[in-house]
Amino acid sequence: METAKFYKVSYAQFEKAMLDDFSLNEDEIKEIYNQLKLPKRATKGSAGYDFYTPISFQLNPGETIKIPTGIRCEMNPRWVLMIYPRSGLGFKFRLQLNNTVGVIDSDYFYSDNEGHIFIKITNDSNEGKIVEVKAGQGFAQGIFMQYGIVEDDDTVEERNGGFGSTTK
Repeated sequence: METAKFYKVSYAQFEKAMLDDFSLNEDEIKEIYNQLKLPKRATKGSAGYDFYTPISFQLNPGETIKIPTGIRCEMNPRWVLMIYPRSGLGFKFRLQLNNTVGVIDSDYFYSDNEGHIFIKITNDSNEGKIVEVKAGQGFAQGIFMQYGIVEDDDTVEERNGGFGSTTK
């Protein structure tokens, strides 16, 4: 694959993720799933692909939320997808990713969880600002980057899990 492509995860994967973190019924989850939007660039000059929240949320200063995006990404094996907060939300509210920068490796697509991309964010405002994001609004952005490996790299292990699976 010379490029990348976004897909929805299966409904079963999305439902499981939503039930882990939110008190929703099956009909609500189905409606949310059907409305998922694949990431896209806002303009032809944009580097970042906007990720849209499937649910509305409000974060007071110091509060955190983990968003199951319902999205997975197949990409060139020598690429990585870096996830950052949307610039405006970061600038206005100090919205931060809890892992600073999300690193989505190319082999994550083939994981047991279908490569479901979760984005965990915190309102790190020191000005008492409350962040409100409506369902369908962009809240994070992903930028594809190519990376290099060393000449004598001999890694043969394969991923079969989600967060932190390569250090188990």
